[in-house]
Amino acid sequence: MKTMSALAVTLSAALLSPPPGTARPTPRIDVPLSATHGVASPPTTAPAGARFPAARHAVLPFRARVPKRLAPAALNGVVKQYCGKCHNDTMKRGNLTLARFDVASPFGQVDVAERMVAKLRVGMMPPVGSPRPAGDTLDALALELETRIDSAAVLDPDPGRRTFQRLNRAEYQAAVKQLLGVEIDAAQYLPPDTKSDNFDNIADVQALSPTLLGAYLRAAGDISWLAVGNAKASAGATTYTMPKLASQTAHVEGAPFGTRGGMVVTHVFPADGEYRFNVNFFHETTGAFAGGLARGEALEIAVDGERVALIDIDRFMHASDPNGVAQGLPPVRVTAGPHKVSAAFIPPRFQGVVQDLISPLKYSLNSTSNAVAYGFTLLPHLRELSITGPYAASGVSETHLRKRVFSCRPATAVAERPCAQSIVTRLGSLAYRRPLTDEDRAGLLSLYDTERRRGGTFENGVRLALEGMLASPDFVFRFERAPSAALRTGKYAIRDLDLASRLSFFLWSAPPDEALLQTAQRGGLSQPGGLEREVKRMLADPRAEALSTRFAAQWLRLPDLDVVTPDIRQYPDFDEQLRNAMRRETELFFDDLVRRDRPVLDLYRADYTFVNERLAQHYGMKQVVGPAFRRVATTDPLRRGLLAQASVLTLTSHATRTSAVDRGKWVMEVLLNSPPPPPPPGVPDLEATPGTVGSRPLTVRERMEQHRKNPSCSSCHKMMDPIGLALERYDATGKVRLRDNGMPVDSRGELWDGSTANNAVELQSALLKRQDALLRTFTRNLMAYAVGRRMEATDMPSIRRIVRDAGAQQHRMSAYILGVVKSPAFRMQKVESSTTVESGAPGAASLLR
Repeated sequence: MKTMSALAVTLSAALLSPPPGTARPTPRIDVPLSATHGVASPPTTAPAGARFPAARHAVLPFRARVPKRLAPAALNGVVKQYCGKCHNDTMKRGNLTLARFDVASPFGQVDVAERMVAKLRVGMMPPVGSPRPAGDTLDALALELETRIDSAAVLDPDPGRRTFQRLNRAEYQAAVKQLLGVEIDAAQYLPPDTKSDNFDNIADVQALSPTLLGAYLRAAGDISWLAVGNAKASAGATTYTMPKLASQTAHVEGAPFGTRGGMVVTHVFPADGEYRFNVNFFHETTGAFAGGLARGEALEIAVDGERVALIDIDRFMHASDPNGVAQGLPPVRVTAGPHKVSAAFIPPRFQGVVQDLISPLKYSLNSTSNAVAYGFTLLPHLRELSITGPYAASGVSETHLRKRVFSCRPATAVAERPCAQSIVTRLGSLAYRRPLTDEDRAGLLSLYDTERRRGGTFENGVRLALEGMLASPDFVFRFERAPSAALRTGKYAIRDLDLASRLSFFLWSAPPDEALLQTAQRGGLSQPGGLEREVKRMLADPRAEALSTRFAAQWLRLPDLDVVTPDIRQYPDFDEQLRNAMRRETELFFDDLVRRDRPVLDLYRADYTFVNERLAQHYGMKQVVGPAFRRVATTDPLRRGLLAQASVLTLTSHATRTSAVDRGKWVMEVLLNSPPPPPPPGVPDLEATPGTVGSRPLTVRERMEQHRKNPSCSSCHKMMDPIGLALERYDATGKVRLRDNGMPVDSRGELWDGSTANNAVELQSALLKRQDALLRTFTRNLMAYAVGRRMEATDMPSIRRIVRDAGAQQHRMSAYILGVVKSPAFRMQKVESSTTVESGAPGAASLLR
């Protein structure tokens, strides 16, 4: 409790930090524009104290033809005539009024101006059916607003500010693995991370509580024991669970060849000793063992590929038995450290031809009601694997984890403390992501000394110091210290060491490695070309896959795939393996763009994808065999680009049907950054719309047309539905189909800007005509993830500049990553009253004393 209280006190000041203050009012600027290019003429020198060269000109969107410039007075008339009818003080549609908006001076209403620009660039305002000005007047309005805002930003760039960040589950897990080599499941210790703007690393929603602090402290204690071992560990049980949706008819990667189903886990055994392995199986609702008609089945338990036990499965087990549908083994001796444990089925010694009454389904456990049904083959399925121990612990064997901690071994008592200091200094610098101060070192060594004074061994003393590192705020949180001069300038450049952490958590979702830390200590990230060299090195590292598994997955909302389970009666071939393959396809697709430095727009138009045999069968692709993913060309236009991938199509569907609304809403929010307003209160859900006419089921389109008859639903659905209807050729699992409820699929629609999209191919073409919106949305999300805060209106000038500069490099992925890394928002920070100046949070190593 003392530890938790002290840590809470240490962080209390940060908890009470006020949010960033409002931006200083910017004076009105009359921007001279070139009649030919519409480009502002900014100053040629950088603002005082700036770290970056001034922009050469204001950021303009890439387009083939620049609209003719109109005077601000004329554009004010356009706003009044075409926008003021809905966005006035009386109606205030979208909670927006433009009654006092002045095109010549958007600086006082930057938020409003940027909302206008976003809608104009997508072409959603004025809405379809409302009068619109002729020609490129709307483009001229958007360009005028952008140019004036961006020119003001050149004079006084606003890098924004965020509070300190804490390590979320994924980052904590990666930090522990990089520091100690211990693979943990952070979900066993930490509560779910709060998300904002799709991401789980946004600083101002990372709430702290005594419960969370206690979780970090408990994790520190457990992990330190796992790393060094515990010869006095008491017996404990760890249970690994298999999802019911997982099929268990094929070989599981990592299990011995010749086996089927089951699971493979990496378990850290705390000490040399005896351990019990218990297995539990699935059963049907009546309690009968699922798979009872299968004879001669056995389950093999293997440690590091070596069989340690073979269980002959009792097919007459019942849930009402004393042990239920579970079987155990006598104790097995295992050495300390991490070991790969597999529990997999061995096929019967004699097998004949299976003569089922129906063809086998991909989802092998589609119904436990078939447990005793003849004519339908149901094999046993593993549900849980429990590992209990140690019993009769006899010590701790030398493991690679211990070698990683104990880099020296004292031969005499006199050499023990210098050795401990060497270990603490080496691990502490990596854990804190900076060189240790004398105070840091003294605090950690005091833990070692405390343990030795109370009779602990050298190893126990080092372990307690290690626990102190893992419990320290300098490990759990990412503090950034401002130089004392920052109070005068109002903003400051991030120190190289802090910049190294920003860079590594952005690209790797993990702490910086020793090479990056050494470069930062030399000041190499501030030198010309230093930052770019490190970015290129890090992108070539396998850890850069985090950009796909972390950034892209969250931006595209792939975690939502885990909560969608298509109806088993309509989609009996959908199983956990297919769900995982869907997600992996999208992750590999994005990772390929990064690895090969492809244009970002390939997300929407690429004529290739990544599949394994399971997903290829789902797509109807031929000549793909085996569980490994490979890149394949897509000859079918309906299988090109992100919108044709099963992950996106499934996560935007319901269990029993597709959802044109959810698919359209996903495109508007995720790809275009133009979310529709929430539905008005009292509007019934689509499910309330009758699903049949007489005895004939209605298609999704027919139900949507009935739902849109409600006037309060019409305006928003007019924008969302045509997008989703263009994707109606795909069913709820992403398969191409021709019919919906027996009727031919009708995917025709008129989009928000008046263009038509009759299928996914035409929808992709329509979206690519709005490249500015697609690229800015991508950049906005990439920067939010990199910086760890939501993007504000003041960030849009930087976003537009990144997109403009990337256009000169064919919009390659590296251009966007480097653009974000070089931006003021990433490399600088604004000073607030709560900013820590030339100091950090007190080291918490002494909290465990």
